[in-house]
Amino acid sequence: MKAAYLHVPFCQQICHYCDFSKVFIENQPVDDYLNALHDEVEATLRLSPPDAPLHSIFIGGGTPTALEISQLKKLLSTVQELVLPICESDAEFTVEANPNDLNLATLRELKAGGVNRLSIGQQAFQDAILQTIGRTHRAHDIVDVVERARKVGIEQISIDLMYGLPGQTVADWEESLQKAIALNVDHISAYSLQVEPKTVFYNLHMRGKLPLPPEDDEADMFELLTERLTEAGFAQYEISNFAQPGCESRHNLTYWNNDEYLGAGAGAHGYIQGVRTVNIRPVAKYIEGVRAGSPHLEMHTVTVRERMEEELFLGLRKSEGVSYERFKGKFGMEMPDPFQNTIQTFIEKKLLTEVNGSVKLTDEGRLLGNEVFQSFLGLDLPV
Repeated sequence: MKAAYLHVPFCQQICHYCDFSKVFIENQPVDDYLNALHDEVEATLRLSPPDAPLHSIFIGGGTPTALEISQLKKLLSTVQELVLPICESDAEFTVEANPNDLNLATLRELKAGGVNRLSIGQQAFQDAILQTIGRTHRAHDIVDVVERARKVGIEQISIDLMYGLPGQTVADWEESLQKAIALNVDHISAYSLQVEPKTVFYNLHMRGKLPLPPEDDEADMFELLTERLTEAGFAQYEISNFAQPGCESRHNLTYWNNDEYLGAGAGAHGYIQGVRTVNIRPVAKYIEGVRAGSPHLEMHTVTVRERMEEELFLGLRKSEGVSYERFKGKFGMEMPDPFQNTIQTFIEKKLLTEVNGSVKLTDEGRLLGNEVFQSFLGLDLPV
């Protein structure tokens, strides 16, 4: 286990694209939930203590900063009591936030609770687009937020952006990139819109009322993303993530390196001692589950075959790709022939390349990543 993820499902506003585990905060049993979250983390660590200090903590949502100050203090006290003592001294501690939640009092509470990194959901820098996607902040809010965060001593800041949004043009996207770069943050995550079931956008899309950009424009946006951020000194260390040197997200890399992590909270996923878990999603039933002794909806022991598939599926998202030596170290064998044959096929298609003992996506391969990733699933492996 290398990291801990705590999920806070409460939101003041549900974004039109979001399919994460979330609920409106009004009339929710927030304090009971925070008690249950504490109890789940405590029980998990008691049953499965890590064999080495953790390198990262991430509180996500939902919107953790939708909590009242007293509730936020309670949440952070769980981390201070149970998680920080088993972390490296310089562990990365990130909290997700909306720009309009980060007043000075909230930022001071986060800093006092040990938070040293913010992941801020900006998404776009055009007010009309923000309104279309259901965000409650406005484009200019982020400038003041970044200044306030630095004032209280939180220097590590990541900004989330989205492209392929309804009504968004390539010019809009370039403006968003320029304004994000101008903030002098050290990390930018940029994701294309995925229209997921059970969202407002999905319902609109099914009725033909979601004006998405043409596919060619979305491809241009991705190319513009890599060009502008590279010019600004960011390294693309994963398909959707860019960092200034030394500022890569340790927590994100836990997932892409296929390492194990604690996952706690309603709907949270975890991976400990070879078992992947999915928690009960409805808040009240999650609380009941914790009280009854288990919040898990699903538990699955990952087979060697699945671990190998995940090593390729996840690892190829990283710009450094998948190391043949690391693969052999993990599994005690060379990469099996079915993988080697698939790799060779995509090398011939110029979607993969081999560099310094690793296989990785080419620039063209990044545009067709899902096609490459899925090709490593369901092969006839000798395990």
